Amino acid sequence: MTRITSLFPLLAILAAILAYLMPGLFTPMSGAIVPLLTLIMFAMGLTLTLDSFNSVFRRPLKILVGTGMQFLLMPLVAFLIANLLLADRELVIGLVLVGCCPGGTASNVICYLARGDLALSIALTLVSTLLSVAATPLLAWIYLGQAIDVPILEMMLSILQIVIVPVAAGLAINTWLGERLRAFEAFFPAVSVIAIVFIIGIVVALNSGNMAVMGAAVLVAVILHNLCGIGSAYGLCRLLRYDEATCRTIAIEVGMQNSGLGVALAAKFYSAAAALPGAVFSLWHNLSGSLLAGWWGTAKRFKRSSDS
Repeated sequence: MTRITSLFPLLAILAAILAYLMPGLFTPMSGAIVPLLTLIMFAMGLTLTLDSFNSVFRRPLKILVGTGMQFLLMPLVAFLIANLLLADRELVIGLVLVGCCPGGTASNVICYLARGDLALSIALTLVSTLLSVAATPLLAWIYLGQAIDVPILEMMLSILQIVIVPVAAGLAINTWLGERLRAFEAFFPAVSVIAIVFIIGIVVALNSGNMAVMGAAVLVAVILHNLCGIGSAYGLCRLLRYDEATCRTIAIEVGMQNSGLGVALAAKFYSAAAALPGAVFSLWHNLSGSLLAGWWGTAKRFKRSSDS
């Protein structure tokens, strides 16, 4: 099982290549994305306890810092990169919209595999999603000069279905069975790795047509946006002297956006071209997150600080 986890980056790359070359292998499984994410979150819930969340909410400053970086750093970085690299106004709009979105549920999976603070990651996703009902339209108006409507009900139902319910179910079972689950703990990361590899394959296959026309500038802009978000957030957290698990968690949460929301908003309020950066971001952040999780997840164990 540990070997499967250690091979995560390689498996993710192979799945992406295979899906791009033979999308027909994965497109019939498009309906499996939500069930697979639900399975992953349930497996993660099996590793959590109530104390995990209590420790997070006893230190609200970390949630404030992570959410602040999410809505201050990512839109600004997107705006600067887009205006520097992208000549087409619609593409600029698309990248900025991605930057204005909250964190995505995929960040929770990557955080888990990267040995981050899973409870903090889930809390950050939930808080940023709640705040996005006001923050995303405000940021879109500031950077793009146009008011937009965020489908908050759909987003919250998605968070409830994919994150809260399965995590709560896993946590309840872990609380009930306790030590009897310890013998199976090694299987949980492997299950998550296999599921996220399939998700990457499906996402790449569904967007293989976009990949052929996205252009080098869009790809470079998306990669820079994602990496700047991760790198800047990690660096700022180190300056704040946060422990390694917190630095990883906030970096992943900030760098991995709810790009699906960005695509939906771009297509509704602008054009299909404006939706392209969000589609490319969806592909890239799953792949970059997988590589990062593989690197951090197999690195030498770090000492956690309980008072940071």
